[in-house]
Amino acid sequence: MKKRVVVSVINDLVTDQRVNKVCNTLYETGFEVLLIGRRLPGSLPMDKRRYNTRRMHLIFKKGILFYAEFQIRLFIFLLTHKSGLLVSNDLDTLLPNYLISRIKRIPLVYDSHEYFTGVPELVNSPVKQKIWKTVERFIFPKLKDVFTVNDSIASLYEKEYGIRPKVVRNVPPLRRVKKQMSRKELNLPLDKKILILQGSGINIHRGAEEMVEAMQYIDNAILLIVGGGDVIDILKEKIKNKRLQNRVIIKGKQPYERLMQYTANADLGLSLDKNTNINYRYSLPNKIFDYLQAGIPVLVSNLVEIRKIVERYDVGDFIPGHNPRDIAAKVNEMLGNQTLMERWRKNCTFAARQLNWENESKILMEVYNKYV
Repeated sequence: MKKRVVVSVINDLVTDQRVNKVCNTLYETGFEVLLIGRRLPGSLPMDKRRYNTRRMHLIFKKGILFYAEFQIRLFIFLLTHKSGLLVSNDLDTLLPNYLISRIKRIPLVYDSHEYFTGVPELVNSPVKQKIWKTVERFIFPKLKDVFTVNDSIASLYEKEYGIRPKVVRNVPPLRRVKKQMSRKELNLPLDKKILILQGSGINIHRGAEEMVEAMQYIDNAILLIVGGGDVIDILKEKIKNKRLQNRVIIKGKQPYERLMQYTANADLGLSLDKNTNINYRYSLPNKIFDYLQAGIPVLVSNLVEIRKIVERYDVGDFIPGHNPRDIAAKVNEMLGNQTLMERWRKNCTFAARQLNWENESKILMEVYNKYV
């Protein structure tokens, strides 16, 4: 009989690629895997997977009642379902997992996808931040196996709690596409350069608003935004007011394989987070690795973890700031230098052979093999 591992995450299961990759690695390591999350309004149907999934329907969708309901429901689920190992993703699933691990005396692995207490939603709400920080301070020093997404965040946790998490970056698997769709099949223009900004967190302070405005000054190109987030409605209004309907295309959330079809047809990948909080300052968005796997150069914010990747592999350039005219000038400069773009594209192919889940997951397996 395989040992069952229950993996929990608070968000939707369809678009969370890190959790999907971890679950596949656990399956390949020899576990029976059950992933539990929640169903969101407008959630895409679950795709077929090698492991079992369950999405909870919650009464409350946001706010304190939502978090309270989720914590209680997850605790009851973990209490009433058999498992030999628990995997908690992010601080908002940690308390129920920790309590059950102590009650049932089973091991717990914690995967922190970001510096949770530094996200803007908590920084701007000191009471909420204090509550989550209290939970973290109570549990984190007692954990044995912890992962996070980059060295900067690992150093923050080490300084605070004396425990350095193992770093597993959120890189995609090596891309093996059975059939590459054409621009025509994707209903994309054939005669223009395509800039892409993708992700499930197209939110405030991530440069999307400025990028839309920059399209007023960019020559012979369109901006393709693929994904969701809290500024999408703002972007749509801005597009309408600036009359940019022919220069900006917004696609909703897409299954990962479909998303990567759009990415592979683009000329330049964008990641424009602002240095407005500690979580963004040390972020290393998985979209950057998706761009590299698709073979397209990047234009990015000059943030510490992102800079390490771009400079080491020479795969793109940095925006000088978030003024729309400055962004536009940099895009025009990059797209106008075909020699440089071709060099970056070749370097992306080299980087993709190193920055992939097949290599990164070896760090996970060192931990999980001892629990099989």
